[in-house]
Amino acid sequence: MKITCFAMICAFALGLPLSANADTANNEAMNGVAHLQEEWARIKYQMTDEKQQLDAIHQLETEGESLLNLYPDSPEVMIWQGIVLSTDAGIVRGISALGKVNDARDLFEKSITLDPTALDGSAYTSLGSLYYQVPPWPLAFGSDSKAEEFLKKALELNPDGIDPNYFYGDFLLQNNHYTEAKVYLEKALNAPERPGRASADAGRRAEIAKALNEIAQEVSKN
Repeated sequence: MKITCFAMICAFALGLPLSANADTANNEAMNGVAHLQEEWARIKYQMTDEKQQLDAIHQLETEGESLLNLYPDSPEVMIWQGIVLSTDAGIVRGISALGKVNDARDLFEKSITLDPTALDGSAYTSLGSLYYQVPPWPLAFGSDSKAEEFLKKALELNPDGIDPNYFYGDFLLQNNHYTEAKVYLEKALNAPERPGRASADAGRRAEIAKALNEIAQEVSKN
């Protein structure tokens, strides 16, 4: 309480409104998030050597952890540190990756308690994608029912977004619902560009094209 009061006194002494301080902190946090987004896209979509990719994602984890220490109540920072951790787990694969998957889930869940609409509901998208991609109990927490619940919530918050449509389409594809999956994947393919996310959007569209090709191959067998 004394620390909080002291911070308030300092703000007034400097002639700074508390709201201005909060806005500055939020802007700085979002600048950090933008850096994580840019580096993540470079690592995920532009690096081909797995060892170099893993080294780079570990470095990005360290940067994300430092950012989270600076802004521990930022849901946006939590979301992106969770994305970095889950990407690391996807590269490593296997039982050794489950600890980071659990940490990512916890960050997504905490960000939802703070602001479920942060980054257009990205925590729901990321959480849903974890639930259908990790093994079920007793190895992990995978659950198709929870995946569908979270992915549908993500679509409610961001119905035209590339990521929620892609991941729900991919979820349907993994469950052999080809016709319905195609609808969401095509919507993802035609989603509007995200400002400052050109590299990520290009990489995601390549994944969407691959998924649509898989659907075409499966349908042609019937």
